[in-house]
Amino acid sequence: MTKTDPIRPTDDEARRLARDLIDSARFAALAVLVNARPFVTRVALGTTPDGAPLTLVSDLSAHTRALRAAPQASLLVGEPGDKGDPLTHPRLTLDCTARFLAKDDALRAHYLATHPKAKLYIDFADFNFVGFEVEAGHLNGGFGKAFRLTPADLAPTGQPPAPGA
Repeated sequence: MTKTDPIRPTDDEARRLARDLIDSARFAALAVLVNARPFVTRVALGTTPDGAPLTLVSDLSAHTRALRAAPQASLLVGEPGDKGDPLTHPRLTLDCTARFLAKDDALRAHYLATHPKAKLYIDFADFNFVGFEVEAGHLNGGFGKAFRLTPADLAPTGQPPAPGA
């Protein structure tokens, strides 16, 4: 018996769904390594003005220290709906490298537009922006709908892919 590859060829519908999951996410599961072991936490998630995933983290958190020590990370976006089997709802895992970004007024305003409650702590000295350079995406678009995506597949519509994509 021959096994067939369960991964479908990436098409425009998969690209759109993946991009919608990134653009609509207000939080994500972030996976990092702490003491060589997987550590997963929930973080607020937005995007940079050019569409890359972005979060705001405190130096007091274990995941921030982990990202400073080893910037490799994964993000999981997409939440189950109110009805049905949670495993039939779309979700996207992003393999990323974290980059700590300068906190400038434009990035601050952009982030606050989608995360207004962050105004309470965004200016604290221990809070930093982290952008994620996406290296690969793994989309589960629902039962039997698995796709591998490249950085170019995940680029926002009308945006050129990031350098090196």
